[in-house]
Amino acid sequence: MQTPPLPVHRPVGRGALENTKQRFAQIQVSYDPGEEPAKVTTQFLRDHAHSIISRHNSPDLPFEASLNPYRGCEHGCAYCYARPTHEWLGFSAGVDFESRILVKEDAPALLRAELARERYLPQSLSLSGVTDCYQPVEKRLKITRGCLAVLAECRHPVVMITKNHLITRDMDHLAELARYEATAAYISITSLNVDLARQLEPRASSPKMRLEAIRTLASQGIPVGVSVAPIIPGLNDMEIPAILEAAREAGAQFAGYTVVRLPFSVKEVFAAWLETHYTGMKDKILNRIEETQGRTLSHPEFGKRLKGVGVWSEQIAQMFQVSRKRAGMLHKRPAVTAAHFRRPREVGGQMELW
Repeated sequence: MQTPPLPVHRPVGRGALENTKQRFAQIQVSYDPGEEPAKVTTQFLRDHAHSIISRHNSPDLPFEASLNPYRGCEHGCAYCYARPTHEWLGFSAGVDFESRILVKEDAPALLRAELARERYLPQSLSLSGVTDCYQPVEKRLKITRGCLAVLAECRHPVVMITKNHLITRDMDHLAELARYEATAAYISITSLNVDLARQLEPRASSPKMRLEAIRTLASQGIPVGVSVAPIIPGLNDMEIPAILEAAREAGAQFAGYTVVRLPFSVKEVFAAWLETHYTGMKDKILNRIEETQGRTLSHPEFGKRLKGVGVWSEQIAQMFQVSRKRAGMLHKRPAVTAAHFRRPREVGGQMELW
């Protein structure tokens, strides 16, 4: 039977305004002069991965393993630190990153096979650690939902992070995991300003819908918090108290934050975005980012990149902690446990894939 084609559609809005130069390719791809980024057709390409769990040893991250059903992200956030990962695939970190999306259709089956291995030792997974697992195409492909079904069956610990209300679709699996203290979720909120959010994160859920996602998850007993990330000094740092207060009113139990960093070609994408949407503030914002990143736009040292250094970073940290305490939220999420982990069921001598 022939494999059905992946969907193709034209989204509204882009975070990147052009394709930045690709570090690893001799041939550079650009779009026709005058072609608006929003008119570039989004293409979804099959990623025939042989494994699905990625591991790292970064001391900056609170997890050692992650699961990413997609590479590239149609949310199109102008500041996204993951943009340069697309260059390893021969694409650009600019418009390509949000219009050439690789999808791992076999992710649920690969995950099930991995968890079934006798030598596999369960550890908390981050879903996702790079690009959003609930970007728009997930509504149709349901790859993240398939992975959650496997994790729920196995009672495997997983921590979710997303800026899309679509996570509420999977409350059945998340509630099952919550019964065994095996899940927690962060909803990322960068701004409550509708216009800023639409420009900065063009195809992510609106601030109102993200707050609604917190409210919905909390009502089902799923541990949920807010990630105020990234904080961009001079652009959204003044919103920290309001975001935390709104999240707490919606039911958020814990909160975290990071400051923005602009590695490699992300600085070009974000600088162009500032020039288009906040021309008069461009230099001021970039200068403040440099101050928080040690006179660069992405600090090279672990432990300093995500929280920043210097006066502006100290002020952000103080404002966040005071606002968090005032809102009555925890600074850490509840721990997830693998104590109830069980291997996948087998049906008729073979593992049941769905």
